[in-house]
Amino acid sequence: MTTSASATSRKVQLAGCDVHLLEAGSGPPLLVLHHSFGALGWHRVHELLSERFSVTLPDLPGYATSTMPDWARDPRDMAILVHQLIELLGLRDVTLLGLGFGGFIAAEMATMSTGRLAGMVLVGAPGLKPESGEIMDQMLIDHVDYVKAGFRDEESFERVFGAEIDPEIRNLWQFNRVMTARVCWKPYMFNRRLPHLLRQVELPTLLVWGEQDRIVPLSVARQYERLLPNARLEILPGAGHLVDFEEPERLAQLIEARAR
Repeated sequence: MTTSASATSRKVQLAGCDVHLLEAGSGPPLLVLHHSFGALGWHRVHELLSERFSVTLPDLPGYATSTMPDWARDPRDMAILVHQLIELLGLRDVTLLGLGFGGFIAAEMATMSTGRLAGMVLVGAPGLKPESGEIMDQMLIDHVDYVKAGFRDEESFERVFGAEIDPEIRNLWQFNRVMTARVCWKPYMFNRRLPHLLRQVELPTLLVWGEQDRIVPLSVARQYERLLPNARLEILPGAGHLVDFEEPERLAQLIEARAR
């Protein structure tokens, strides 16, 4: 996962933290909130989306090269920080693209304020306690095994990360897991308040789930679809949790169609 020549890099100051950003493209603003293992730089789905949108990809506070906010202890704290980032960047009519854990943050944001938001796309988002099945607990297994579980099969994983994991990537996963543990430990990856708050969120929402998601059960997708008044669910046949890595073209097409 390397930075594309078409994406520019900069840092901004937010609530006493340095926050690293990658930015590219033109058009309506789209803010990408990454998975719990981090953004891992600029890759295919970002490149595709930057052809239609002005894409901003931050390393969330506490991840990769962004400063850790020692006080943050809850996904709602992260949601507040991202709202402040949107205001700092002067963005309006923003589409939130929340990938996995980033979708949890996006859902929390939508319950707080939608004044600067045009819509959101939640891809395999946790945040709700599953009615059936469980959200896979990454703290209980080796992180390489956790990321592998996000793909439909090992071959798909190796196409992205190779048979031998780059030590820098492995170290980054371990580093990022610290922040995830700080904000998502108890309860793990859901908020009991969220179902009650989502009922009032009228924001147009696209839900995208891989049919073979082993990280966040499809039952969570059905819950989001039922709770959000203006939501539509797309299930991608054969895909795992990491739709953005496995099906970047299809995901980009769905997001572009939603924005028309």
